[in-house]
Amino acid sequence: MKAKRKGISYAKYGYLFVIPFVVVYLIFSLYPTLYTALLGFTDSMGLGNIRWDFLKDDPFKNFSAVFSNKTFMTSIYNTVTIWLMNFIPQLTLSLILTAWFTSPRCKIRGQGLFKVLFYMPNIITAATVAILFNALFGYPVGPVNDMIKALGGETFDFAKDKEWSRLTVAFIQFWMWYGNSTIVFISGVLGINPEIFEAAEIDGANGTQTFFRITLPNIKTIMLYSLITSLIGGLNMYDIPKVMRNGGPDNSTITASIFIYNQGFSGRYNYALAAAASMVIFVVVAICSITIFYLMRDKDEIAQRKAEKAALKAWKKKNKEAAK
Repeated sequence: MKAKRKGISYAKYGYLFVIPFVVVYLIFSLYPTLYTALLGFTDSMGLGNIRWDFLKDDPFKNFSAVFSNKTFMTSIYNTVTIWLMNFIPQLTLSLILTAWFTSPRCKIRGQGLFKVLFYMPNIITAATVAILFNALFGYPVGPVNDMIKALGGETFDFAKDKEWSRLTVAFIQFWMWYGNSTIVFISGVLGINPEIFEAAEIDGANGTQTFFRITLPNIKTIMLYSLITSLIGGLNMYDIPKVMRNGGPDNSTITASIFIYNQGFSGRYNYALAAAASMVIFVVVAICSITIFYLMRDKDEIAQRKAEKAALKAWKKKNKEAAK
């Protein structure tokens, strides 16, 4: 008899390759998250000054203080407002550019150059962009004010106006990320089977019908990814409003992340309150993400799965009755 050859299992190599990621994740992500969650129930006022028996007294005191803090509620309002002000135009322009670049009727020359130019703001560091726009909107001397003066207008201090400060931060966020969204959407469209577009063209569909009936439904998953990542990044917005206005003027650009930083590292060292605010933001992001996933779920696929389960159940029941 021939000896039975044993198959070679490569599963163990997969585990070996995963070990570095798991170790790094446990040390630098999971542990800090759990420790931060625990700090929110203490009265920590700096390193080495944590009273863990505070858990027995009033463990939710910090969370109550967070929700009763007017500055924190203002920061939540600013964060959501600035995110919406930049994400809606960003999504709109990205979809328009995607339709433009991927349309078979529009033969655009130098597409690679356009894509590089659109994506370039995304590779510039946020602090550099904030300093650049501070210089552009400088007062009383700056390129924008010089242009206003040349046109016969009066110079304007943008840094002291609430609405202009908020609008500037939103515009910078939009300017930095619309190129990234465009590239992601274009990649999604290029992954669609070209035969679908050819069939639509043969059936007489115009560009608008093709985009809304074929392109958008087929990049729904890509749009969901873009929405979730933008939501997470938007609710954790820190660098642009911090470097540009430091949350001002009059807390008009203070975001949740700036509030957390001010509580924990801006001379107050109230780590407990900062940790509690961090956990509140974490829960808000989780709830919003779950809600978006639920609203954008594929209803046709769910209905198909239910129909398949019902058919399988009916088939089993029929076979069971036949066996009797």
